[in-house]
Amino acid sequence: HVQLVESGGGSVQAGGSLRLSCAVSVSSANDYCLGWFRQASGKEREWVGSLDSDGRINYADSVKGRFTISKDNRKNMVYLQMNSLIPEDTAMYYCGVDTGAPPEDLDSWVQWIDSWGQGTQVTVS
Repeated sequence: HVQLVESGGGSVQAGGSLRLSCAVSVSSANDYCLGWFRQASGKEREWVGSLDSDGRINYADSVKGRFTISKDNRKNMVYLQMNSLIPEDTAMYYCGVDTGAPPEDLDSWVQWIDSWGQGTQVTVS
């Protein structure tokens, strides 16, 4: 089983930065893939970026070049550094874990996530 807790959200002006954190608690040594997702009000939840079990990182086109995923294995933390924020980034941000293999099309990955955190709100004005 996996427990995920997001933090670091807030309200910022356009052009500002935030760093989100996801504390990961995993009960087994099985491989898993972690992704960052966001859901704007009235919209479907969408994939933002991912870190697979081999350490490969991918980003959605909408955030590529602005967002960066990193991790601290000692602290069991995964981070989403968000720079050059724009109002379209306003959403509830979630980390999620898939204990299976992610799909080739990561834009559809959200439907296969096994465990979600509670989310942290990001508002850009």
